[in-house]
Amino acid sequence: MTLHHAPGAGSAPREPVPPSWWRLELLCPPELEESLFWKLPLLGIRRLALQHRPEAPEQRRLLAWLPACDWPESQRCELAASLAPLAEPFGLPFPELAWHHQREEDWNLSWKQHWQADPVGERLLVLPAWLEPPPEHADRLVIRMDPGSAFGTGSHPSTRLCLEALEALAARRGGSLTGLRVADLGCGTGVLGLAALRLGAACVLAVDTDAVAVQATAGNARLNGLDGRLTVARGSLVVLDKLLEARPADLLLCNILAPVIEALAPGFAQVLDPYGEGLLSGLLVAQAPRLQSALAMTGWTASLAARQERWGLMTLRARGDVA
Repeated sequence: MTLHHAPGAGSAPREPVPPSWWRLELLCPPELEESLFWKLPLLGIRRLALQHRPEAPEQRRLLAWLPACDWPESQRCELAASLAPLAEPFGLPFPELAWHHQREEDWNLSWKQHWQADPVGERLLVLPAWLEPPPEHADRLVIRMDPGSAFGTGSHPSTRLCLEALEALAARRGGSLTGLRVADLGCGTGVLGLAALRLGAACVLAVDTDAVAVQATAGNARLNGLDGRLTVARGSLVVLDKLLEARPADLLLCNILAPVIEALAPGFAQVLDPYGEGLLSGLLVAQAPRLQSALAMTGWTASLAARQERWGLMTLRARGDVA
């Protein structure tokens, strides 16, 4: 809240102070990205961007914009203390927070300037909604995204691994995912489901437990003209099962943290056809053996199929299915 002092007797009224912002910047190791994009919205910070170059995805800088009137120095210090524990599970020091004051008229423009066209794999292009495809990427399949929500748009290693795996799966099927019914468990912005549709999937049934994620996925589906082929609802496995209407999916996408995947694994048989395939990401390579064992106990065979930095992607099949 901004407090304005009443002018003294005989003094001219003061002009209202124009709104201003704090621009927060910090180096963002890949290990911390998902945690930061989860934690910051819980603290009321949703204006986020991730600055990186496609040719050097490991060099990331997270930017956030906070109303200056709501974030005095004491609150900014408390924010640093709240974020520091996120680095502990990875044995990393938490990056230093840098604060820059910014005028109201500058913040929206600068926020957008940090989003650029992002080619993924050989065929996909993740594109902010306000940009046109660069000429050098004119032949790629475009996935338009509105990065206004606090969820990634493809830059995180776990998301890129899934996007590349979708492309590889399409290549094994003659270049397309034609005819596949896809289930997206924990859809976030919907980028994975939209990529599957761009690669030819028949439909996507998506769920997320976060209402903001559901809105983001629905909005991005409309933005791409794919809302007729993508259905999204708030919930988890039970809701996904209802969306599938007793017809298990041919492909399950699950880009969430390893402990959550492990907890959900007993319900995969409800939503994935025994002859289907799953792509599981959001896990650290070091977590793969435990997750493999947990999936085996529920009747699935999983293998670590790709990795980027410390993050891994596992493929999932019914036990004994090696086709």
